[in-house]
Amino acid sequence: MNNLFSTEEINSFRNDTAGCKNVIHLNNAGAGLMPDVVTQSILDHIKLESQIGGYEASALRAEEIQQFYVQAGKLLNCKASNIAFTASATDSYTRALSAIPFQPGDIILTDNDDFISNQIQFLSCQKRFAIKIVRIKNALEGGVDLEDLALQLHKLQPRLLAITHIPTNSGLIQPVKRIAEIYSDYLTKHPDKTWYILDACQSVGQMKLDVQELKCDFLSVTGRKFLRGPRGTGFLYISDKAIAHGLEPLFIDMRGAEWVEKDLYQPRPDAMRFEDWEFAYALVLGTKNAIEYCLNISEDRIWQQVKTSSDYLRSELSAINKVRVLDRGPEVGGLVTFHVEGSQPKIIVDELLKRKINVVPSYRNFAVIDFDEKQVKWAVRASPHYYNTKEELDTFLDAMKQII
Repeated sequence: MNNLFSTEEINSFRNDTAGCKNVIHLNNAGAGLMPDVVTQSILDHIKLESQIGGYEASALRAEEIQQFYVQAGKLLNCKASNIAFTASATDSYTRALSAIPFQPGDIILTDNDDFISNQIQFLSCQKRFAIKIVRIKNALEGGVDLEDLALQLHKLQPRLLAITHIPTNSGLIQPVKRIAEIYSDYLTKHPDKTWYILDACQSVGQMKLDVQELKCDFLSVTGRKFLRGPRGTGFLYISDKAIAHGLEPLFIDMRGAEWVEKDLYQPRPDAMRFEDWEFAYALVLGTKNAIEYCLNISEDRIWQQVKTSSDYLRSELSAINKVRVLDRGPEVGGLVTFHVEGSQPKIIVDELLKRKINVVPSYRNFAVIDFDEKQVKWAVRASPHYYNTKEELDTFLDAMKQII
């Protein structure tokens, strides 16, 4: 069944998005164009703060601010009390990672295609806490080797399983539902031994996510990418199990805990314990509106549109001389990465920018293991969204032929 958006629907999304009049935006994996309703909600709250004061403005909008948690819960199929607002996906991830009760000799079991910041954090934990990092083998077609995952889980009984759903450096989509099944089976034999963090910064807003199916203890999210929210926003899902076990961030503040005695504090009973007291409330409201906009459109239809557009780009780019599409895996999504023989990423990006087409470069240090396996030092990433037209995609492809 064809579930793609009609021309009229795409035009309505574009009419809701001022940026579509200015650029061909193929950098949605970096930061999507915000719908006008998101932009306006941010401006309105900043104006209100200027008129009556910041504390007073957040108090006046308290009910609407609380709706952020409700809408985020709908997006991930959890309760509002499982959601913590943060400043970014990395901020979310750091808070989750800091809550894991590592002991010397503990193991982080992770994939080879992880995000640079996550890998650096693992290495920092290894240096500081004398833990070990073990990486799951990749399958021949790309992505996690599920047999090796099951083997390593039972053999190593790691303190943490850490998976990135969609790496920032490629179109790979990890088989997270199968990973959830393997993890759940493992927990029946080794309960309370291993915690699971899933990085969903590139998948939220691109496809439907259900934390009940994914079985993760933490799921980190950004607002700025496919969700089309403002920069400087993210949120973290924390499972009831993690909360009940008393997991809390290393640096907990007055938002997350109550100071009850001179040498004693009491963490909040829900995900609030992972938040800081100070928020940019205008951005909270902007994120709420971005989530509502996404939910109103239908995540399943968004995914079909993104999948169709990205598959089209891969097919057409592969036919261009000197272009090598780098994405591989059992399933690929909205991040299209490619290398051009004999060229440089800055030349390509700058030439496209002159034509008002937005893409970004990606470099080896962003994903050392992945880039070394592919034997390239850089890639260009194009990431279409549901408001991009086929005419825009063809304009980009024509421009690539001219540049090369």
